[in-house]
Amino acid sequence: MTAIITIANQKGGVGKTTTAINLAAALANRDKKTLLIDLDPQANSTIAFYDSGEISNSMFEVLSDSRVGLATVIKPSKDPLLFLAPGRLALAKLEQQLAGQFDAPFRLKDALAPVEKDYDYVVVDTPPSLGILTVNSLVAGTHLLVPIQAAYFAIEGTDDLLETYERIRARPNPGLKVLGVVITLYDKRTNISKDTHGQIRSVFGEVLFKTKITKNVRLEESPAYKETIFTFAPKSPGAVEYKKLAAEVIQRVEEDRVARHAEDAA
Repeated sequence: MTAIITIANQKGGVGKTTTAINLAAALANRDKKTLLIDLDPQANSTIAFYDSGEISNSMFEVLSDSRVGLATVIKPSKDPLLFLAPGRLALAKLEQQLAGQFDAPFRLKDALAPVEKDYDYVVVDTPPSLGILTVNSLVAGTHLLVPIQAAYFAIEGTDDLLETYERIRARPNPGLKVLGVVITLYDKRTNISKDTHGQIRSVFGEVLFKTKITKNVRLEESPAYKETIFTFAPKSPGAVEYKKLAAEVIQRVEEDRVARHAEDAA
């Protein structure tokens, strides 16, 4: 079964796109054929690989027009096991365009169906909101990964995300599970980061990944050069940390597959 991981947090500036790009790249580096889907209208995951002028059709066309198949917009990356389904600013129009359409929450799920078996992992970057794009990703997903910044008020707003998650589980996607919470932008030199880490751990417990993503200038610079952290600065702390996070993700996904198989067999 393909693992479809939605990376979501309606708070902006928490390292969501950085995590989507570099987790997808880390999975590819571990010999997992991976598709990164950019559903954020800011299209930062796309810009990290391609200039906007190089993109013709995107996820906007896929979600707004059933005649445009997902396979037709997928583009390769420099890594032979990492592929991108690009986004663009037009995605911002979908909220209004899909309003009232009965299949609006299922567009991504339907688009993924013909191609998901071709990948081991699908990673979906979502906008900082709980609108139709994030809902599409949760309906299509097998797992939810939540990046949380190591800063005061970090947990503020996660209640809304988890409430949306429970609503999705209650009806359109009962198989969706929280894969984990990852602390991002962690600065071990500051008391704020240390205090926030303790606060987040007290709230999320074992759901919290052991790996923390520290503040790292190389992570910020790499997209400007159309590179992931693994080709831009492979020995940097950011590369090491995303490798560790990918290992944890794979372990949790495999454990979940075993558990699901046992439930099905019971």
